[in-house]
Amino acid sequence: MHSDVIIIGSGIVGASCAREMANAGLRVAVLDAGFPNATGAGMGHVVAMDDNPAEFVLCRESARIWREWAAAMDSSCAYARVGTLWVAASAAELDAAQEKGRRLRANGIECELLTPGAMAKEEPALRGGLAGGLLVSSDSVVYAPAVVRWLMRDAGPPIHAAVAQVTSIDGDTVTTSDGRRFSAQAIVVAGGLQASQLCPDLPIRPKKGHLAITDRYPGTVRHQLIELGYVTNAHLSSGSSVAFNVQPRPTGQLLIGSSRQFDTTDPAVEPEMVARMLSHAVGYMPGLGAMNVVRTWTGFRATTPDNLPIIGKHPGQSKTWLAVGHEGLGVTTAPATARLLRAQMLGEPRPFDERAYGLQRFSQAVALAPENVEH
Repeated sequence: MHSDVIIIGSGIVGASCAREMANAGLRVAVLDAGFPNATGAGMGHVVAMDDNPAEFVLCRESARIWREWAAAMDSSCAYARVGTLWVAASAAELDAAQEKGRRLRANGIECELLTPGAMAKEEPALRGGLAGGLLVSSDSVVYAPAVVRWLMRDAGPPIHAAVAQVTSIDGDTVTTSDGRRFSAQAIVVAGGLQASQLCPDLPIRPKKGHLAITDRYPGTVRHQLIELGYVTNAHLSSGSSVAFNVQPRPTGQLLIGSSRQFDTTDPAVEPEMVARMLSHAVGYMPGLGAMNVVRTWTGFRATTPDNLPIIGKHPGQSKTWLAVGHEGLGVTTAPATARLLRAQMLGEPRPFDERAYGLQRFSQAVALAPENVEH
């Protein structure tokens, strides 16, 4: 089978890339091994993160596209604009919330600093004694696996999909574990952690996470609740950490996170890490301690040294393009990732500055394809 583009990976990033390419009139094939991926394991939070300008641009542009998609998605995608309430437990964190609010407002994002009293009215299940919070009303939540199905099947021109584990890339051809070969003018690696197996020079590490979901307690929480310390924990480069992160689901259930662990690829649920995560969450929301947790699971984030994704052409493989390393922001930033990659591949005007996302930023030792060598 010959396609214009082969996408390796059918998570939210791969599906978004496939949809952009198909909408551009290209013949698209998506290959995926069918293993559980980060999209199915994650929270599905569309959030304006602004830890650095390149991250914020991806979030802002993606949020705009998510709103476009929301008008067409079916109800199974469970898109809801619930907003994010960043919770400050101390005066120092409240200062951080104020600064975050200034940055967001300067970039056109609606947000409101809440006093302890106002926060208690918004979210009475939170404990007393908190310093305040920042409410970002434009943030949303989705059920990402359903969005993937919508992108692949119902959002535009047809996309061919096959269950296949890609084991190697050689020029314009990929080979699968059962010996099949697929060719295309361009190959997009969007398979998260699998990317480092196909392209060993990618600086991608696994970061394990646990989540838990409760029975139905409708009306307990209105917004996505996150502690201000979440950002620090998300950017640690070693060890393990937990942070308070609770999401209300349309079912009335509460999705509880989060944890991060380096240096393990064991997918097993670790009771001690779950207990640590839940105990920390109860410290912010005491009523969680009396709720019934019905399921826990794990997933792996693909992270890079600077916590930004790699988007663009592989400098050492002339037919290979990259859309990997999104850490915990794959759902948030997949739409803008796909739109930028489409522009790069088709030679269209870039929707925003692309320079922060290239693989070359990590090492001058990255092997260059002959056509990328300056003479």
